[in-house]
Amino acid sequence: MQKMSKKEELVYKPKNVWLVKKKKDMKAFAEDYRNFVDVAKTERLTADEAEKLARDNGFVKFEEFMKKKKKKKKGADPVRDLKIYVKNRNKSMALFRFKNDIRKGMNLVGAHLDSPRIDLKPRPFIEDSEVALAKTHYYGGIKKYQWLNIPLALHGVIIKGNGDKLRISIGEKADEPTFVISDLLPHLDKDSRDKPISKVYDGEKLNVIIGTIPAKVVPKNVKEKVKYQILRILNNKYGIIEEDLVSAELELVPAFKPRYVGFDNSLIGAYGHDDRVCAYTAVRGLIDATDISRTSAAILFDKEEIGSEGNTGAKAHFWFSAIRRILRNIGYTDVEGIMDEAIANSLVLSADVNVALNPTFKEAHELNNAAKVGYGIVLTKYTGSYGKALANDAHAEIVGKLRALWNEEGVIWQPGELGKVDQGGGGTVAKYFAQLGTDVIDCGPGIIGMHSPFELLSVGDLYETYLAYRTFFSKFV
Repeated sequence: MQKMSKKEELVYKPKNVWLVKKKKDMKAFAEDYRNFVDVAKTERLTADEAEKLARDNGFVKFEEFMKKKKKKKKGADPVRDLKIYVKNRNKSMALFRFKNDIRKGMNLVGAHLDSPRIDLKPRPFIEDSEVALAKTHYYGGIKKYQWLNIPLALHGVIIKGNGDKLRISIGEKADEPTFVISDLLPHLDKDSRDKPISKVYDGEKLNVIIGTIPAKVVPKNVKEKVKYQILRILNNKYGIIEEDLVSAELELVPAFKPRYVGFDNSLIGAYGHDDRVCAYTAVRGLIDATDISRTSAAILFDKEEIGSEGNTGAKAHFWFSAIRRILRNIGYTDVEGIMDEAIANSLVLSADVNVALNPTFKEAHELNNAAKVGYGIVLTKYTGSYGKALANDAHAEIVGKLRALWNEEGVIWQPGELGKVDQGGGGTVAKYFAQLGTDVIDCGPGIIGMHSPFELLSVGDLYETYLAYRTFFSKFV
């Protein structure tokens, strides 16, 4: 019989972060994260903030590196100590730190930058009953009613007819207007009481109020005077016409500021924890690792909330192509063979949030396997739903090796799954890494109110997630 070490106990007991770690360290990191998530309201803005962190810490842009001619010297390994980042269409990116022979494998952390939101349609502006409205199409899995009657900010880009790119940000500052999707008052909404929620909240009725003042002077053929006034305001301020909105990406997101929640300030309430908390902690973990055990990368994707589609999503493997081009640039010839070995020996942490137990809705969880706030990063062996369909199910060997590392380094972690069998479930980018041949496991902090406009994250879990990723980059082999 194998004897237990002094550090082991017969019965598994999860640890509460607040009882074993220093609050000062957690709070300092939480302030940095609050500043980040306050700005990183869209996938483009998040990529921009990650790029600033990278450049401030010695990373060189992929295109800048490729311009420099480097040759492999005999007996030398020119990839050692390279810090390179690649930005893909301003919506996804990867930060690389190369060390030693890449054939030995890589430590990769993959997160996503997009969050559920409300997008404007290509022809958004209409007028009804002398109120100007913008038509929308929601993005990702949301409860529609949560987006009603809250202040919304508008972010995105507009490509004008002459090709100029205009960046838009309206509604974050106190002196700027916000936007609202208004609901029907309860006095007039009695018919909805007996309807299913999917019928009460119709996606086509998520119309945003954008103005009510009619233009005093309009062309003879214009009947919608309020809409015309809105177009005139936008033309005067931004030099755009209505057709320019067809070549635009405009996203409505909550205008809330990140706030501490609870008398003890133990939680952070904010929009977009899913999954910008993992993106931030992955980037910081890679940057702050004083040394790395082998070639490492933080890879940040777009489009996860709608299936990882498109050339900025996880299915595109843009990061994979970037590594191959870097290797060719520095003189390696058998790049395909090198990458085959590297992938086979790599481990990926699919860095995405899990659901944390909300005590008001305990019935949605199987309590013995539910993650709790304040108990560290959540190790999720499998995702999927209805019999683990469409999931990556991590091998026991990988789970064992990773938990042993975190135990040794004092990282607080807990196991967790996404709700009850046949009730919960979900997906991450894990399976797209697995299709390449890497070992993959999901892990990230638990969130209360996931996919809502104001999600709740434990300050302690935030810090342990950062430590978990940093330790992975530094120690895992």
